Amino acid sequence: MTTDEILDLLREVAADVITPRFRALAAGEIDEKTPGDYVTVADREAEVAITARIHAEYPDALVVGEEASFTDPGLMAALPGAEHSFVVDPVDGTRNFVQGNPDHAVMLAELRRGVVIRGWIWQPEHETAFVAERGAGVTRNGSALAAIPRQGTPRVESSSRRALGALAGRTDWPVARTRFCCGVDYPRLLVGELDALLYALPKPWDHAAASLMLDEVGGVTRLLDGTTYVPGRPMGVLLASATPAVWSTVDAAIATEPVRR
Repeated sequence: MTTDEILDLLREVAADVITPRFRALAAGEIDEKTPGDYVTVADREAEVAITARIHAEYPDALVVGEEASFTDPGLMAALPGAEHSFVVDPVDGTRNFVQGNPDHAVMLAELRRGVVIRGWIWQPEHETAFVAERGAGVTRNGSALAAIPRQGTPRVESSSRRALGALAGRTDWPVARTRFCCGVDYPRLLVGELDALLYALPKPWDHAAASLMLDEVGGVTRLLDGTTYVPGRPMGVLLASATPAVWSTVDAAIATEPVRR
């Protein structure tokens, strides 16, 4: 499938399965996988629809969906060694979706031998698409994005207070909570609304597509031990930043040994 065809697939599934349920979920259409970790009928049906189409087009590819991985952990374990794979987040920001917050997205990444080669983020309520191909850059609704110069103290957002380390107690840094939706957080980083993001235990469906997008505009996604992020089993704390210099500045400010373990 072409890159545009896959984006059309995400749009179609969102229009058919996700958007009709937005602010219209019945009580029986919302579950919790673990306390506070929501899943809805929209998550499940969207993942089934996307996975079926990908399997039809690429029968030999491994498809790792967020919801399927909850019942079959072997899918995530197989991801790093797969020759060809796709990672699906059918409704990123499910808590937001359940609460009627428009900050949710559909995310998909394509990998070859563990390397992300294409990525898609579709924000149904914002009607905005971010798409990347390795070596070909990133587009926002079809318009190319360029690297944005960053100056001054980095604007940092984190999904975890603990991940902030020493920054959690600093009042001289612009630090805030994320929107709790990587499909919204990363695009805000791409367009210059913030400079760095911190996530504990990054899951591949949340970060695979976005890590490629950030790389294509000169940014970096590394764990706090300095290793480049590779989609796979969640571990460590991920620091995604607009530039390598921003990464080093934020990493130095965090500077607490417990976070690095």
